[in-house]
Amino acid sequence: MALHPIITSLRHHKLTSLLLVLQVTLTAAIVCNVASLIATRMENVSVVTGVAESGLSTLSVNDVAPGVEPLSRHTQDLALLQAIPGVQAVAAVRGSLPLNQNDWSSVGCDSKADQERERQLHSDKAPGCSRVSIYHGGPGELTVLGLKLVEGRDFQPSEYVRPGPNDMGPVPAAVISHSLAERLYPGQDALGKDVFVNDKTIPIVGIVETLVRPSLGEPATDGSSMLYPVISDKASVLYLLRSDPKDQARVLRDAQAVLMKAEPQRIIQDAQSYTELRHAYFQRDYTMIGLLLASALGLLTVTVIGIAGLAGFWVQQRTRQIGIRRAVGATRRDILRHFLLENFLIVGTGMVLGLGLAIGLNMLLVRSYGVAPLPVLYLPVTALLLVTLGQLAVLNPALHASRIPPATATRNL
Repeated sequence: MALHPIITSLRHHKLTSLLLVLQVTLTAAIVCNVASLIATRMENVSVVTGVAESGLSTLSVNDVAPGVEPLSRHTQDLALLQAIPGVQAVAAVRGSLPLNQNDWSSVGCDSKADQERERQLHSDKAPGCSRVSIYHGGPGELTVLGLKLVEGRDFQPSEYVRPGPNDMGPVPAAVISHSLAERLYPGQDALGKDVFVNDKTIPIVGIVETLVRPSLGEPATDGSSMLYPVISDKASVLYLLRSDPKDQARVLRDAQAVLMKAEPQRIIQDAQSYTELRHAYFQRDYTMIGLLLASALGLLTVTVIGIAGLAGFWVQQRTRQIGIRRAVGATRRDILRHFLLENFLIVGTGMVLGLGLAIGLNMLLVRSYGVAPLPVLYLPVTALLLVTLGQLAVLNPALHASRIPPATATRNL
C-alpha cells in the first residue's frame, strides 16, 4: 500500500494528528519511567530478610510492676509462653528485628588497625569496615527466627551474658550474616576470625545465610548484621513465638492472655505477626506502587480512548472517500490496512519522540532524586505495548469503515 495517500490525509488533519502524537509521546515517556519506579518499589518490598516469616509472632512487653527483677520475670514468661499449645519455640530479644526500624548499629572492622583508620576518617566506608546492625537476644533466637546457619554453630549456653554498663560489656561470640562476612573478609572464610566493634574483639562462631537490618538504606550494607548472645535484663522486652501458621492467631491471643494473667500491671504493645510487621514497614511502598500503577493505567486508558475516538471521527468524515475507493476497486482489507497503517504512523512517531523523552526524564530523575537508571529493556517493551494498544484501539473503527458499502456511501452523500 502506498504511503502517499495516508500522508496526504494526515496533512489535512495536522492539528488532530499533532495532538495525538503529543499524547502518545507524553504517555510513552511517563509510562516507561513509572514502570521502572514500580519495578524498583517491587524489588524493595520483595527483599529477603533471612527470617522464616510464616508462623512468627512478636509481643513487645513492658513490665511496670514495682520490685520485679526483669531477668527473672523474662524466664517465667518464656516458660509460660512455651507451655501454650501450638508454640514451637520462644525467645526473648532486646527489641531489634529485621524491618522493625529499632536499629542498634555500630561499625565493625576486620582488624584493630582498620578500626583505628575508620575513627580517623569518621567514615564507615573505610576499607575493612562496615556499618553493622547488632541484634541482642537470648537462647533460642536463631531457632525462633528460622535463620539458616551456613557455617559454624549457634551460641552455647555458657556464652550468654548480661549487657554491661551502657551496653558496653564484653561479648564472648558473634554470629554474623554472610553479607557481612564477605564485606569484612572478601574471598576468605570469616569463620573463626574476629570482628572488632567498639574496642571489643569478638570471635565469629557462626555465619547465617541472610539477615537484613531493622531499617534498610544502602543496598550494599542492608545485609550487614550480627547477633550477640546478650540477654535482655530490662523491664521492656520483645518476645518471639514460632507456631504453625494456622495456629498463629490463636497462639497470639493466648500469649497475651497468659502474660496479662501472670502480671496484670504490664503493658503489651505491638502484638502482631511478622507478616503484619513487614507489611507495616513497606506500607509507603505499597501505597506508592498503587498510585503509580493507577497513574500509568489512567494514562494508557486516556490514550487508547483518544486513538479510538479520533479514528471513529475520521471514519465518519471520510465516508464518501471510503465509498469512492470501494467503488473503484478497493477491498475491505485495503480500507482496514489504510486505517491501521495510518494509526501506526501516528503512534510510531509519538513512540520515537516518547522514548527519547523517557530517557531525558529518567536522567533528570537520576540526577535530582537518585532513582535507579532506566533499564534499556523497558524502552522496546513500552513501545510494543503502546503500538499494540493503539492498533487494538483503532481496530473497531477500521472494521466499521471496511464494511461501508460503496453504493450506501455515495448515496448518503
